[in-house]
Amino acid sequence: MEEKRLEEKIGKIPVIFKELKETDPDLYASVMGLDQMIWADGALSKQTKKVIAIAIAAALRDGHAVRAQMAGAGSIGVSKEEIEEGLRVAFLLAGMPAYVHGKTALEEYLGNRPRK
Repeated sequence: MEEKRLEEKIGKIPVIFKELKETDPDLYASVMGLDQMIWADGALSKQTKKVIAIAIAAALRDGHAVRAQMAGAGSIGVSKEEIEEGLRVAFLLAGMPAYVHGKTALEEYLGNRPRK
């Protein structure tokens, strides 16, 4: 069940989580509990948190994280326009490379640009 929810949120389950469940079930349970707590609606909605996560991943230029967060964004109703606005905030604070990185990943995710 936890793995299904994780897959819905991020698009796929990273191999490391599958391995962690077998090699260190206590740590796996802790990570999954923290994941559920962080992504739950609170003062910020899940959708807002997802836009923040995409902007952070773009600022860090983490291609895997950007794509994974975008894959989960669609399943919770985050729009392309919301992602683009979040990427503009990343641009303001982290510079043009962060914006280009995120925007390229968004276009790849939407099928508007072939993957590198």
